Amino acid sequence: MVTSSYAFSGFGVDDIDAARAFYGETLGFAVSQNEMGILNITLPGGAMVIAYPRPDHVPAAYTILNITVDSIDTAVDELAAAGVSMERYEGMPHDEKGIMRGKAHDRGPDIAWFLDPAGNVLSVIED
Repeated sequence: MVTSSYAFSGFGVDDIDAARAFYGETLGFAVSQNEMGILNITLPGGAMVIAYPRPDHVPAAYTILNITVDSIDTAVDELAAAGVSMERYEGMPHDEKGIMRGKAHDRGPDIAWFLDPAGNVLSVIED
């Protein structure tokens, strides 16, 4: 077992300024940039992730961040109003908003996926 008092995760982006605006303004998270040009993103609940610049960035092909929400419809509407489009994946029953109503199809929670400006996959999941 590793003895530690703190842990965090990180992911790459190709445009740190676009990431700062997206995570800070569009999603409303607390974001600061450290002396190395890395973004410190404080998530609801107090956990932290970092976003670091990668000129040769390749977007993650999996969900890097899941955001739980009280109402998925409200969250998707707010994201759409901010210009964020929902992703649709083949074989999954998405509705007109891009929400996969998992509860209605015995496929887990209601969830919708979207991309950050670097193409990384995020989701909102109804809690």
